[in-house]
Amino acid sequence: MSEKINLICLPFAGGNRYSYRPLFTETSAIFNVVTLEYPGRGTRIFEELTADINKLVNDLFNQLKPILSKGDYALYGHSLGGLLTYLLAVKIRENNYKLPLYLFITGTSGPSAPSRLTKKFHLYPHKEFIDEVIILGGMPDEILQDSAMMEFLEPIIRNDFKVSETYVHQAAEPLNIPFTVITGTDEDLTAEEVLLWQNESIEAVDFIQLQGDHFFIMQHKDFIINAIAEKLKNN
Repeated sequence: MSEKINLICLPFAGGNRYSYRPLFTETSAIFNVVTLEYPGRGTRIFEELTADINKLVNDLFNQLKPILSKGDYALYGHSLGGLLTYLLAVKIRENNYKLPLYLFITGTSGPSAPSRLTKKFHLYPHKEFIDEVIILGGMPDEILQDSAMMEFLEPIIRNDFKVSETYVHQAAEPLNIPFTVITGTDEDLTAEEVLLWQNESIEAVDFIQLQGDHFFIMQHKDFIINAIAEKLKNN
């Protein structure tokens, strides 16, 4: 393979363009990691947060447009990033750009899952909200115990929960793109709602389950990197 495939990554709730660094610690011979940035954090900290999912998808699409002409690419997202990965692929198709070779989605149920409209963590009072963030995992203890850092992060995480929890699914034609969907055994997800991803792809979705909680991806780095490389190599 002469040129590496760009793996475009979309962060999870509260994340930024650096959030996947602990996952992609090894350089792949198959793909380059390119992580997009949401407004209001990281390198875009001085921009306003947005909980409007359509604005967010448009923003991501505009970031991606310069990359779409630079060879083959695939999309990856965890949790909120997984939902946005799907919506971004739909947006790319609507605008007649070259489709991604592959969608890799971890840690989230299908976009039409009914539970998306019943979870309202973004409305929880401060203590209950932080308790929920702790349950989900993925936040280092030194940050959880740093009150100034948590005061800074809470509005960002709360905003991102709102993006996911106010999303109303609008059925679209299934994408002619292969999907791999990976979830953790201890996540608060039902098998039925995870399997709803099959509604969004013409091809048979590759469903995988790994041991662990919502941030199982960090315990299975080698598996995930190898799985992505293998799928892209054989696509």
